Amino acid sequence: MHRYKKLFIATLLGSLGSLSSALLLASPEIPGESTDRPIAVIGATVHPVSGDAIENATLLVRKGKIVAVGAKVRVPEGAITIDAAGKHLYPGMFDAYTDMGLVEVNAVRASVDERETGSINPNVKSWVSVNPDSEILPVTRSNGVLLTLSAPNGGLISGQSAVLQLDGWTWEDLALRTGVGVHVAWPRMSPSIDWDTDESAKEQIESRDKALDQLRKAFADARAYAKARRADESNHPIDLRWEAMLPVLNGDMPLIVDADDIQQIQAAVAFAEQQRVKLILYGGYDAPHCTELLKKHDVAVIVGGVYRLPQRRSEPYDTPFTIPARLHEAGVRFCISGSGRFGASNVRNLPYHAAMAVAFGLPHDEAIKSITAYPAEILGVAGHVGTLEKGRDATFIITNGDPLETATQVEAAYIQGREVDLNDRHKRLWKKYEEKYRRLGLMNE
Repeated sequence: MHRYKKLFIATLLGSLGSLSSALLLASPEIPGESTDRPIAVIGATVHPVSGDAIENATLLVRKGKIVAVGAKVRVPEGAITIDAAGKHLYPGMFDAYTDMGLVEVNAVRASVDERETGSINPNVKSWVSVNPDSEILPVTRSNGVLLTLSAPNGGLISGQSAVLQLDGWTWEDLALRTGVGVHVAWPRMSPSIDWDTDESAKEQIESRDKALDQLRKAFADARAYAKARRADESNHPIDLRWEAMLPVLNGDMPLIVDADDIQQIQAAVAFAEQQRVKLILYGGYDAPHCTELLKKHDVAVIVGGVYRLPQRRSEPYDTPFTIPARLHEAGVRFCISGSGRFGASNVRNLPYHAAMAVAFGLPHDEAIKSITAYPAEILGVAGHVGTLEKGRDATFIITNGDPLETATQVEAAYIQGREVDLNDRHKRLWKKYEEKYRRLGLMNE
C-alpha cells in the first residue's frame, strides 16, 4: 500500500509539474482594455480599402466602432488623440485559412490540437480548442495580421471553423464569428501512378472511391436525419454530427473544400451543385484553369499561399506566384492566405505573400484587398471588418509605410478600439541577446 501511495504522489507531482510548465508557456502580453472615451487618430494617410486613400485624415472611434473617417472630422472634447502625422492607417490584415491557436509547436504532439479521430466530424468546433495564451498570437499581430480563420484538420469532414481576432482573455473574446464553414479534405481524383507496380494506383483509386462514398453517405444521412426530426422531433434523438450539417444543407453555412488539382476542383463544384450547398475553395492551385466554372457557380477561392513550388515539373517556376493575378483577370472572387509550411507560425508573413503576387502581375490595390476586404467578404464578416468605414469595428493598424514591404514597421494596432500590445516572444529574445552582446562589447555603437 505504501508503494502505491508513493506512486500516486509521484504521479500527482508530475502532473502539477506539467501544468506549471504549460502555464509558463503562456504569453505575458496583456489583452487590450476598452475605453468609453472617443479615440481620434489624426494626421495619417487613411487607406479605407473601400475607396481611395485620404491624406491628412482623422479616424474617429467610439465604443469600439468607427464613427467617422475623413479629412474634416471634428474631434470631440475629451477624446484620446493619437498623432499619426506621416503614418499610414490600414484595416487589420486577415488570413483566411490557418490553424491559429490550435498548434503551438508542430514538432511537439502535445501542443497540436487541430484534429479529432475518425473521418466524419462536422460537429467539431475548432474555436473551443483555441489557446488564447499562445505565443504565436502576439507574434502574428506584431506584423499587422489581426484576424484569422482558425480551421480544423484531419479526416474527410474535419469540422467547423471560426474567425478570430487576435486579442482577448478567452476563446469567447477571440471569436468574432463561429461556425463560419464546414471543412472537407477532397480526395485526389487521379492516382499518382507507380510505374513499377499497378498496385499503388489501384489502392489510391479504391481510397478515393471510398472517401467519395463516405461523403455522399454523410450528406444522405444528414438529410434523412433532418427529415426525421421535422416529422417527429420529440421522439427522434438529437445527433450532434448531423445537427451540425443542417446549416450547410439549409445554405446558411458553406462547405470549405481543400482542393488544388483541376479534377478535384471540378468534382467539388459538381458535388456542391448536386447537393445544392454553398462552396468555397481552399488551395486553388489549378483554379485559373477553370475560371468559367467558378464564376458560373459563384465559387470563391482562398489561395493557399503564394510562396509555393510548382506542382508539375512541366510548369514555369512562377506558376504559383501568378495564381492571384490570373484569378483577378478572370473575375473570380479570391483572397490570399499565408498558410503552408509550419502553419500558424508563419501567418505573420501574410503581407509578403500578397507582395509576391504584386511582383507577378496583381495590382497593388487588389493585393491589399486580398488580405483585408476580400477575406472578410468571402467568410461573411464584411459588416464588421476588412474596411475602414463608418459602422465597422475599429480594427486597424498604424504603419510607417506600405505593409507589403518588409522594411515597414507596424507601430500600433487596435482591435475593436482596444490598443493591442505589440510586444512578442521574438522581440523579447531580440532584446535579451542584444543585451548579451552589448555586455560582451560586440555591439556597434
